[in-house]
Amino acid sequence: MSSPHISELTWPVYDAKVKDGKTIVMIPVGALEQHGHHMSLNTDVLLPTAIAERVAKRIDALVAPPIAYGYKSQQKCGGGNHMPGTTSLDGHTLTCTIRDILKELARHGVRRTVLVNGHYENSMFIVEGVDLAQRELRWEGIHDFATVVLSYWDFVTPEAIEKIYQDEFPGWAVEHGGVLETSLMLHLHPNLVDIDQVVDHPPATFPPYDFFPVKPEWTPASGCLSSAKKASAAHGELLLKVCVDGISDALAKAFES
Repeated sequence: MSSPHISELTWPVYDAKVKDGKTIVMIPVGALEQHGHHMSLNTDVLLPTAIAERVAKRIDALVAPPIAYGYKSQQKCGGGNHMPGTTSLDGHTLTCTIRDILKELARHGVRRTVLVNGHYENSMFIVEGVDLAQRELRWEGIHDFATVVLSYWDFVTPEAIEKIYQDEFPGWAVEHGGVLETSLMLHLHPNLVDIDQVVDHPPATFPPYDFFPVKPEWTPASGCLSSAKKASAAHGELLLKVCVDGISDALAKAFES
């Protein structure tokens, strides 16, 4: 199979693949966000892109260039937008970016799309972009444009969680810079992880409300919300497998008609 990346194809090859509307196009959506002392700022882009690549090869789909910036980091799930290195978009900007890309893909003939989210805070702005795109496409007479929106961590199975965390899973909300992301990066991009720089500390705790402007002292000094001390490349290999398997199966069912 040729490259699944749209950006690496010539326009005639791309056109031949998508003009009948049957080929699924996957769009990774990430962020430029700090991930502690031990991991690179582009983690939330690299992980959904790697997963999309592998799913695309399995189901004969294509992968669009990732959206490399995301919505503002929130303190209780990403450490906060006050942290150095975190570079974010307004929600309206992300929504319009999603809308515009989907409408352009529709213009090319694409009718099946998947948004692969790698940054928790993006979720509802992705949904809004999809909603606006589908509404405007209906105005143009296009009624068969379909989109799946997913976050890769939702496909991590309970069995994998138990094997990796052994009854110490802190919950997805404070997994920022923790075992999940670090393990995946150790497996996929070990050159971008310095495991010796992991700051080992208990999972962050927060009150049951948000406060604006943020209180920097609420965020652990590392920028992470839980410890990545137990991360390993072997854990990352398992996480990658369950995500790729689960997403591939889900998309086959979602688009089976």
